[in-house]
Amino acid sequence: MAAKCNDHILERIHNPSFLHVLSPASLKHMVREWLKEDVPSFDYAGFVVGEKEEQAVILQKEAGVLAGQPFVDAIFKELDCQVEWHVKEGSYVEPVKTVATVTGKVRHLLLGERVALNCVTRASGIATTARRLAHIAAKQGWKGEVAGTRKTTPGFRLVEKYALLVGGVATHRHDLSSMIMLKDNHIWTAGSISQAVKDARVVGGFSTKIEVECRSYEEALEAAEAGAEIVMLDNFAPEAASSTAKQLKSKFPGLTVEISGGITENTLASFCVDNVDVISIGKLTQGYQALDLSFKIRKEGKDPTNPTITTT
Repeated sequence: MAAKCNDHILERIHNPSFLHVLSPASLKHMVREWLKEDVPSFDYAGFVVGEKEEQAVILQKEAGVLAGQPFVDAIFKELDCQVEWHVKEGSYVEPVKTVATVTGKVRHLLLGERVALNCVTRASGIATTARRLAHIAAKQGWKGEVAGTRKTTPGFRLVEKYALLVGGVATHRHDLSSMIMLKDNHIWTAGSISQAVKDARVVGGFSTKIEVECRSYEEALEAAEAGAEIVMLDNFAPEAASSTAKQLKSKFPGLTVEISGGITENTLASFCVDNVDVISIGKLTQGYQALDLSFKIRKEGKDPTNPTITTT
C-alpha cells in the first residue's frame, strides 16, 4: 500500500471551485431546453400568483455535500431572478440550513423551482457519495484516482459529471469522442485486441488515448503490446487485480491500469492497491440517491423551515 495519497484526491476533497469548466453557451442551451420541457404551453399556476416581487429560500434538509450551483444560477438567470448563495459549493452541510436566497417575480421563481431542485438535489446526491468514496481512498494512502463512468442519465451527463468533480473524484471520459475505449463487442467484431487497437490508432492518431477492456492478464498484455495506453481489468478480484497490475507495470512502466466492475463503497478499500492507477465505479452516477432540498417563498413572520411556526 502506498505511503501517502494522491495529491489529486486531496486537491478535489479540499473543495476548489469548478465553475469555470462549464461553457456558458452550453449552460444556456441546456437550461432553455429544461424550462421548455416543464412549460411547453401555458403556465396555468403562474396566473394565480402573478408577477409580484418575492423572495424564496433554498433549504438543505439532509446532511451532505452541496453541488449544482452553476445550474441553479443559469436557470434563474434565464428567468430574470437573482440567486445569492450562503454556502460555498462543495461544502458539507448539516440540516436544516438556508443555502441560497432567490429574488424575482413570484411567477418566475415558481417556474424555476422544480427544474432547479431537480438539478441541485441530484448533483448534491452524487457529490455526497463521491466525497465518501474519495475519503475512503485517501485513508488507504492510495496513489490512484477514483472515477465515474459513462453510465449517466441521457441529457443530464454534464450535471452528473460536474457533481463528480465537486464530490472529489475524477469524471473519466466525458463521451465517445474524449477517448477510445475498446470493449468486448469492439474486440469480437475486429477479431482480436491487436487488430482493434491497430484500427483505432488509424483514426485516433497520436492525440487520442486508447483503452482496452480486459478479462485476463493475457488480454491486458496483448493490449499493452499493441500500444494501448490504458488497460481496464474488468471484474477482477482485489488480489488478482494487484498481481496482474504488478506484472503489467514491470513490463510497461508507463501503462495506466484501471480496474472496474462490481466495486462498491464497501469493497473499495480492498481495491486501493499498488500499481492500480484508476478505480472506476458506475454506481456513482447510476442509482444514486438525491439529497433532500426544498424551495420556499419567504413570508413575513414565518419560519421557512416550517411555515406553520410564527417567528418574532
